[in-house]
Amino acid sequence: MKLLTYTTTIRAPREVVWNTMLERPTYEQWTQPFDPGGSTYEGSWDEGCTIRFLSSTGEGMLSVIARNQPHEFVSIKHIGMVTADGQDDTESETVKAWAPAFENYRLEAVGGGTRLTITLEAADAWAEMMDAMWPQALVRLRGLCEAQAGG
Repeated sequence: MKLLTYTTTIRAPREVVWNTMLERPTYEQWTQPFDPGGSTYEGSWDEGCTIRFLSSTGEGMLSVIARNQPHEFVSIKHIGMVTADGQDDTESETVKAWAPAFENYRLEAVGGGTRLTITLEAADAWAEMMDAMWPQALVRLRGLCEAQAGG
């Protein structure tokens, strides 16, 4: 596993970044680099709740919101996969090789805007792909947030 970190500064208040990042319509827009066919989620961002992050094929990640401090920090604990037939897999050897893995989002107020730092644990085989996709996703998120904030 590799610990990956991505950071961007957005000319928008933390509340705008938070809402744009997590609300389904804008989530589906900024996460498009991960799946051009469309990504979405099912479930709740509330602490302790289960959430499924799904690709356009219906496959994805099964996760739990480990921590939610509104407008400041959210921690996602990935605990398994969602298979192509919609089943949750937390027991296969493939999943056991990496689960649990955390993905954390920290929002800090800086100079009239927000610094967003994402840290995530990724299987070595996925690190290069993440390094290609995350910067693209953050450019999209920054654009959406700044448009919402009127900047």
